[in-house]
Amino acid sequence: MADTATGKQLLHLVIGGELSSIEHVTFADLDKVDIVGLYPNYASALVAWRQKAQMTVDSAQTRYFIVHLHRLLDPEATGA
Repeated sequence: MADTATGKQLLHLVIGGELSSIEHVTFADLDKVDIVGLYPNYASALVAWRQKAQMTVDSAQTRYFIVHLHRLLDPEATGA
């Protein structure tokens, strides 16, 4: 799938897990990081992120993130 506005694939990664502190983005145990999946656009990544975040709402130490992989792969390009 590609982003309809640009015709480019804009990969996003959703990951999460327990943080060692709520003040920093440092996972308590890298072996337990939850790699939710890769998504072809921000909208589908956001759906997955919301689902996982809602499941862990009672755990203040657990956070999920959307990583804009397309920005890492092509830092000079712009996009969502």
